[in-house]
Amino acid sequence: MTLDAVGGVWRYAMDLGAGLRHQGMEIVFAGLGPAPSVTQAGEAKALGQLVWLDAPLDWMAASRAEISAAPAEISRVARDYGVDLLHLNLPSHAAGIETPLPVLVVSHSCVVTWFAAVRRTPVPPDWAWQRDANREGFDRADAVLAPSMSHADALQAAYGPLSRLRVVHNASRVGSDPRPKKIFVFAAGRWWDEGKNGAVLDRAAAVMPLPVVMAGSCSGPNGQRLQLNDADDRGPLPYPKIIALMQRAQIVVSPSIYEPFGLAALEAARCGAALVLSDIPTYRELWDGCALFFDPHDPQSLAAACMRLSEDEQLRSELVVRSLERSRNFSLERQAAAVLETYAQLMNDELTPVAAEQS
Repeated sequence: MTLDAVGGVWRYAMDLGAGLRHQGMEIVFAGLGPAPSVTQAGEAKALGQLVWLDAPLDWMAASRAEISAAPAEISRVARDYGVDLLHLNLPSHAAGIETPLPVLVVSHSCVVTWFAAVRRTPVPPDWAWQRDANREGFDRADAVLAPSMSHADALQAAYGPLSRLRVVHNASRVGSDPRPKKIFVFAAGRWWDEGKNGAVLDRAAAVMPLPVVMAGSCSGPNGQRLQLNDADDRGPLPYPKIIALMQRAQIVVSPSIYEPFGLAALEAARCGAALVLSDIPTYRELWDGCALFFDPHDPQSLAAACMRLSEDEQLRSELVVRSLERSRNFSLERQAAAVLETYAQLMNDELTPVAAEQS
């Protein structure tokens, strides 16, 4: 299973890895991009074997030539460790890969759909190679998974029909552990990523009396930067501390413009926080009826939603109950079962081509 230590794929791989290990699967994690922290490496080694490759992530590369060696390196690791199936968490990892093994590709996000959602433009010409590499990876794969129907639709709008595309929702190991709440708004994300839309929450913090706490890096690997002026900027925090803040927060916000799934919303629901979510297709698909939604381009809309929840205890309690109940749809057991079913079909060459089937 390929993974990286920079974004949400790490948490996906660890959570899914825990579910697969519980079912008796042995996993070799093959990492690409910046090296993991000591804590991250320990977490992966507790679930399987960890190998780190000297290859960049496609979205951090300047040209296709920089990622051209990755498929061969992944194939080499598969041979060295005698694996039975490749679970590739970037479509470009499958582009031109030479292996007799079944290949499963998962699209967690991509530059092409990011530009469509965030900038509302096609991918720039100098990044068009990423679209080509992803399309080749999709075509090479024996199965393609997306974490939501919304992202599956976005993929097909960007790349054309994907005949072996299925939807398997993400999951989380965060348990339901309600704690006494404090009156503050919390959000966590990679705030240097324009798609996470941290600027709108910072502007909302300036117009509402509620304290706003934001955790996550404001400096990106390619020089991206967001300056927070009114929110309480806690910077990058270890994952357990982020969950601890979610458990104490009365309200958790996700202001994202682009989210193929949005793990923070699921984690917050498990922590018993009331959800305030940007009104985007993914969050409507997964959390409609369980959260308050706001215009992600309007800080006043965000502030009004937070104030309404803070002042209306009954509404807040109702949404907490609903979101916790909804969160049970995204269990590790359900995710692992759906992925294992796909593995079995690939191993037995029984996968039926479908268009965005819900698993």
